[in-house]
Amino acid sequence: MNSRVKNVQLKILSRGFLIGHLENRGIICKYIINVNSMEKQYKLLIFLSRVAFGWMFFYAGITKVLNPAWSAGGYLRNAKTLGGVYNWLGSAGNIGWVNFVNEWGLTLAGAMLILGLGFRYAVYFLMGLMFLYYLPVLHFPYVGEHSFLIDEHILYILSLGVLLYVKAGEVWGLARKTF
Repeated sequence: MNSRVKNVQLKILSRGFLIGHLENRGIICKYIINVNSMEKQYKLLIFLSRVAFGWMFFYAGITKVLNPAWSAGGYLRNAKTLGGVYNWLGSAGNIGWVNFVNEWGLTLAGAMLILGLGFRYAVYFLMGLMFLYYLPVLHFPYVGEHSFLIDEHILYILSLGVLLYVKAGEVWGLARKTF
């Protein structure tokens, strides 16, 4: 018996409704979908995801800015992958600018995500930063104590990539298509 769909027809009706006709194995199904409400729900989900990521990164950055004792030095000196590079970044001559980029980069990129302003630049910066955060805890194939190849940094990179792909900065953001 052939399980292929034999006939599919879609028609757009007034007010954004979509009517579908599907014939499969002699069974005809008809359905109606409100395209406009799906689009609003989709936009709301994208907007909330963008703002949630923005808040997470903004908060991570601003707590570092407000804490004068914070330093990335310990994290960098304990790197399991590319230890030489990360030790160099954590050295006395470099730790000042590395801390600055971490503190203010997270804070400003988080604010940019929240506002939808300069979204692409913020996402590319954050994806790069998350990759740089991933490498020091990678002791191939383990990441930290409880992960195998994938940890939260990789999930952040992938999720930010999805937000970039769906152009989340254009959904109820200040810049719309400016950047």
